[in-house]
Amino acid sequence: MVKVRSDKELELMRESGRITALALRKVLLNIKVGVSGLELDKIAEEEIKAKGGQASFKTVEGYKWTICITINEEVVHGIPTERKLENGDLVGIDLGTVYKGWHTDAAWSVLVQSSNFKVKNYEEKEKFLKVGEEAMWAGVKQAVEGKRIGDISAAIQGKVEGNGYSIVRSLIGHGVGRELHEEPEVPGFGIAHRGMELKTGMTLAIEAIYNMGSYEVELAKDNWTYSSADRSLAGLFEMSVIVGKKEAKVLTDWRKVKGL
Repeated sequence: MVKVRSDKELELMRESGRITALALRKVLLNIKVGVSGLELDKIAEEEIKAKGGQASFKTVEGYKWTICITINEEVVHGIPTERKLENGDLVGIDLGTVYKGWHTDAAWSVLVQSSNFKVKNYEEKEKFLKVGEEAMWAGVKQAVEGKRIGDISAAIQGKVEGNGYSIVRSLIGHGVGRELHEEPEVPGFGIAHRGMELKTGMTLAIEAIYNMGSYEVELAKDNWTYSSADRSLAGLFEMSVIVGKKEAKVLTDWRKVKGL
């Protein structure tokens, strides 16, 4: 059952989202050539704890890390390792916070750049990332009362596939709140004006999960990491939002969050 949150519950989710945004910002600021996924994971964990939260992803059975990190052809759920980032890597960071029982979830993808070296296919990679971010925000814009899940889905799909890329079909956005993953499912593909009607106070994690090539993915032997089946580049952008009467309220925008 999809729930509309009370004002008190939304206040707790806003604080959860603020912590998630702060942690995501700190991780993104530390992405550079030579840093490892495990180092970034530690940064995220320390930031979340310092702000009074806990790592949401550690509530997932069997998962022992604070972030998921995906590199190049990896799509989602990549495990942090000692692998050091290299110039030209396309890196996605996905993390979440649970604060007083309330979860928020966010992700962002960036290009690793060194001032000393040119990035191969720089313009192509930058365009790929720009399209994914714009697709996610297009989906967020649809998270208003009276719209339907299909409006979010169609907005994301139209932007991604209109630029020649592919929306991953088997990995989708979701409700978020008391649990990290709740109803409803929020696919990145669909038909406008279809699906569940949105109501003010619902809370969603809206995601653009997409590949430069085919939409098909494969699960790695670690049973966590999904990669594009054709090994094309992959991107991930995600924000947790509150459905609003006239516009969505974004909980996890790392670019606008206040606090050290």
